[in-house]
Amino acid sequence: MRRTEEIAVVIPCLNEERAIGSLVQGIRAFVSKVIVIDDGSTDNTGTAAESAGATVIRHESPQGKGASLRDGFEAASQHGFSWALAMDGDGQHAPADIPTFMRAIERSPAELFIGNRMDNAGAMPRIRRFVNQWMSQRISTYCRVDIPDSQCGFRMVNLPAWNRLAFSADHFEIESEMIVRFLHVGHTLGFVPVQTRYASECSKIRPLRDALRWFRWWFAIRHELSPNASANASHLAAEPEYDSTPQDATA
Repeated sequence: MRRTEEIAVVIPCLNEERAIGSLVQGIRAFVSKVIVIDDGSTDNTGTAAESAGATVIRHESPQGKGASLRDGFEAASQHGFSWALAMDGDGQHAPADIPTFMRAIERSPAELFIGNRMDNAGAMPRIRRFVNQWMSQRISTYCRVDIPDSQCGFRMVNLPAWNRLAFSADHFEIESEMIVRFLHVGHTLGFVPVQTRYASECSKIRPLRDALRWFRWWFAIRHELSPNASANASHLAAEPEYDSTPQDATA
């Protein structure tokens, strides 16, 4: 198994004082370096994370999940890590699934591994499941790759590959942008089965606001990556530009 010294866990979070301490402790049973981005929390998220052994990057005001991940991945790269495992700070992602990602990067040449919750999709709240499936289908059709769970934030990222790309998404659309940009330059994806855990956590997603952000991002990136920047969105949707083959990274 790949040495854990090559992997840092990166956790963007906002007002997760109740969950972050136990989450960091659980992660450190598998990976020693945990970087928490406290994205403008008004509670004691940062203090709780530091007390549990995490390195904390603080934003004075909320900048969004995408901006937080960029800061966390940059910090991991500067510390010499070659992989970053992104996790949410609300306890939705189980530290017990970390070894599955570790085995995946040993067995597959993919540069991006995404958690797949679809084996137990019924455990997801209905609206989240519907939105996830709808977005996953749009991205799958565009990229000509079967992507079962495009919105899972539990994912292992190859940092040298990440650093060669430019990302613009500041919020939750970062999950979609990561997939599109990695595939666009020829990287492959791996999919890792993970637990589906929803309890009493309060989602930071605001359906209307974040849907509008996603659609703005969706139209912008298809325009940007089109061979002809003046092509309209319907043309782009009908004629995806690239093909790639996902890697089966199941343990």
